[in-house]
Amino acid sequence: MEREQRIAVASEIMELFAELTGLVPGGVSPRRYLWTDAYGVCNFLGLYRETGDVAYRDLALRLVDDVHHTLGRHRKGDARQGWISGLDEDGGEDHPTARGLRIGKKLGERGPDEPLDENGEWDRDGQYFHYLTKWMHALNLVSRSTGDFTYNRWAMELAKAAHRGFVYTVPGTRTRRMFWKMSTDLSYPLVSSMGHHDPLDGLITFIQLEAMEDPDRPEHLGLAAEIDDLACICEGREWQTDDLLGLGGLLVDAFRVAQLFAKGDIEGSDTLRVILDASLPGLKYPDRENFLHAPARFRLAFRELGLSIGFHALERLEVLIEQNREAFAEDRDIGILMKTLWKYLPLGGKIETFWLDAVNQKTDVWKEHRDINMVMLATSLAPDGFLTL
Repeated sequence: MEREQRIAVASEIMELFAELTGLVPGGVSPRRYLWTDAYGVCNFLGLYRETGDVAYRDLALRLVDDVHHTLGRHRKGDARQGWISGLDEDGGEDHPTARGLRIGKKLGERGPDEPLDENGEWDRDGQYFHYLTKWMHALNLVSRSTGDFTYNRWAMELAKAAHRGFVYTVPGTRTRRMFWKMSTDLSYPLVSSMGHHDPLDGLITFIQLEAMEDPDRPEHLGLAAEIDDLACICEGREWQTDDLLGLGGLLVDAFRVAQLFAKGDIEGSDTLRVILDASLPGLKYPDRENFLHAPARFRLAFRELGLSIGFHALERLEVLIEQNREAFAEDRDIGILMKTLWKYLPLGGKIETFWLDAVNQKTDVWKEHRDINMVMLATSLAPDGFLTL
């Protein structure tokens, strides 16, 4: 598919997404979900950059506003109302991310005294760290696109809130860890285990936010201490995974790290080499492509599309390295890793082709996850809005 056609199809998908989720006036009741909407903001910004149509920029800004006024507030039916930060209306408007953002699940969060139901927990609200970092990334890109630093400051306030809520010291030790899921008000953990890539994702995202040159940024928003803390949690950890979405996330993180390194915001290329090296085992293991032979009704499109987005990041990483040969020349292992990873690129095209087929979008499992499937398919088709800093 040619570039212009990819942009056109992505535009159609995102315009339909805006209609189906109540983003445009006169449509259905608004339906907000933090992960999906983070990709949506990036996609609209990318389409604005590709087409010059300010309507896409306006949709991105409207989506940010909708998310803050929906997921930054307690859900309907909750005994608690107003901003989850506890601020009054004016304070909440000025600082909508001051205590995080809800996931946007269909069911309310589990109470502090309710027993954990591992299956049921997937459908209950709260806060996920890796969703918050996606939203930080989206806000940062809004600032980069519009020149309005307010959005990056909101991202930094969110980073501070997330760090305070999710990072803790293991009792009786000096070891720092992270909770995987927290309550809406960040007062107690809902799932105590640590997300596999949460520390790495947080570290890269916090560096990305801190790197933005904002001459009027309040000093208290600096993230140096949080970055040091996450770097300590990351030290010596293994990042390998065979999860498709996780693999795609690693490749996206590799491209973000490379961009920050090329701009001088990260010292050394060690982190890039570590991430690329960790990406290989999940791609190399035997029968990696077996999932391609399963019927659509047994497959989760958004997880597969996460990997295809990662392959687009890998393509752009190759170009970035070529454009900055001297900066990357000292680490020859990166070149070797890139050559090995490159041979897996056709897998991304197969994933896209499968999910572009209208027949494969008629299954119940596609419809059940329609919003997230749509935005991630659009991201895969037009990935620069999400990938390029």
